[in-house]
Amino acid sequence: MLRREPMNTHLLIIAHAPLAHALRECAMHVFPEVGAAVAAVDVQAHDAPELTLAQAREALRSLGESAPTLVLTDVVGATPANVAQQLVDGQEARLVAGVNLPMLLRSISYRHEPLDDLVARALSGGAQGVVQLCRPPS
Repeated sequence: MLRREPMNTHLLIIAHAPLAHALRECAMHVFPEVGAAVAAVDVQAHDAPELTLAQAREALRSLGESAPTLVLTDVVGATPANVAQQLVDGQEARLVAGVNLPMLLRSISYRHEPLDDLVARALSGGAQGVVQLCRPPS
């Protein structure tokens, strides 16, 4: 029986400027070796959604078609998420909103897992990364 090597998922961050590129830069500080597999599109305040969609399609193309893609965006219902929904339609891709750095780092760490499993990892990483560290004195 022929055994296939696991395929590493590509990651695309689409968020309000300058968040997407800032998150990518933080991730590259921790995982510099995955730079070619992580792309970012900053959505500028006055850009038309059509322009943003074109930029996102180009970023997706730049990642290559050899692997599935996990698209991470910031706010449900905002332009980045709306563009991302159009982008993933018909693609081997999944979309998760609420991106934060723990979610992105978790996604990079487990990008060798199947796409649906990676989505679960991203969601748990994002949620587990939001904690109250200090409480006010009683």
